[in-house]
Amino acid sequence: MAAQPVNRKIRTAVIPAAGLGTRFLPATKAIPKEMIPIVDVPMIQHIVEEAVGAGIENVVLVTARHKEAIENHFDFNYELEDSLDKKQKQDLADVSRKIGKLCNLISIRQKTPMGLGHAVLCAAPIVGDEPFAILLGDDLIDSKIPCTRQLIDIYEAHGGSVVGVMEVAQSEVSKYGMVGGKMLNPRLMHVDRLVEKPKPADAPSLFAIPGRYVLSPSIFQCLRETKPGKGGEIQLTDALQLLAEREKLFAYVYEGVRYDTGDRLGFIEATLAFALRRPELAEGVRAIMKKHLSEKPQGERK
Repeated sequence: MAAQPVNRKIRTAVIPAAGLGTRFLPATKAIPKEMIPIVDVPMIQHIVEEAVGAGIENVVLVTARHKEAIENHFDFNYELEDSLDKKQKQDLADVSRKIGKLCNLISIRQKTPMGLGHAVLCAAPIVGDEPFAILLGDDLIDSKIPCTRQLIDIYEAHGGSVVGVMEVAQSEVSKYGMVGGKMLNPRLMHVDRLVEKPKPADAPSLFAIPGRYVLSPSIFQCLRETKPGKGGEIQLTDALQLLAEREKLFAYVYEGVRYDTGDRLGFIEATLAFALRRPELAEGVRAIMKKHLSEKPQGERK
C-alpha cells in the first residue's frame, strides 16, 4: 500500500466533555468530572496539554449545561492573579496565567446526550474541511512523545486516518471499540473492521481503541449517515466502519502507559503514579502507602 503524503497540517483537536460523570458521584453532582484533579492538575488540563504538546493550536471543547468551570479554568483569572502578584507569589500567579495561554479554546454545547459520535459531529462547523484529532477525557496516556503526536506522524506518513490502539485481554474487549485488519508491521494495522463493545467471541482482534484518533473530515459525513447503535446512541466506532469502507484507516499501537481515569481504581492508580514522579511529593507518598499497607483494614481491627 503506497503512502500518500498529506500536506494539510492538523491544527485542531476535539475533546468531548459533555458526560454526566455518574461513575464519580457524588463528587460530580456539582463539579464537572473533567475538573477532578490528578494530584493538583485537573484531568482535562492533562488532555489539553497532550494536544498542545502534539502541535495542536485550536481545542474544540464539546460540553453540556453546568460545565462552565472547564471554560473558566482555561481563561485568565485577573482577581486571583493580581492578588498573587501583590502577595509576591509570582510562581503561583505564573501557573495560573500559563493555563490561560495554553491554546485557543473554543466551546460548543452538545444539547442532547446522543453519544460520542454525536458529540464529535457537534464540532463539525468549527473543524470544517480539515483533518483533526480527537482526545477522550477519561483516558490519560503517559508517554515521552504525546500519543496524539504519534498518531499525527502516522497520518502524515501514510495518508489515512488513524486510531490509537492497545492490546487487551479477551475478557476486556466488551469495554471498548475493537479493530481488526491486516498487520503491516508489528505496530501498524490497515483496518477493515470495527465493532463497538463486542462479546469476546465477536471481537475482530484484541486491539482496543482507548480514546485517541486522528481523522479526515470525511468522518463527519459518515457520522451523519450513522444510525443509533449500542445504547441507542450514535457510536463513533460505527461511523469509523463506514470510513474504513471508503478511505484508508489505520490503527497504531501507540507507545505509552494508559490510565482509565473514568474508573475509580484507574483514577487512583493515575494519581499515585503522577504523585510519585513529583520530587516534592514522592517520599511522602511512599511513606503514606507504606503506612496504610502495613495496617489492617478497618473491618479487621480488634
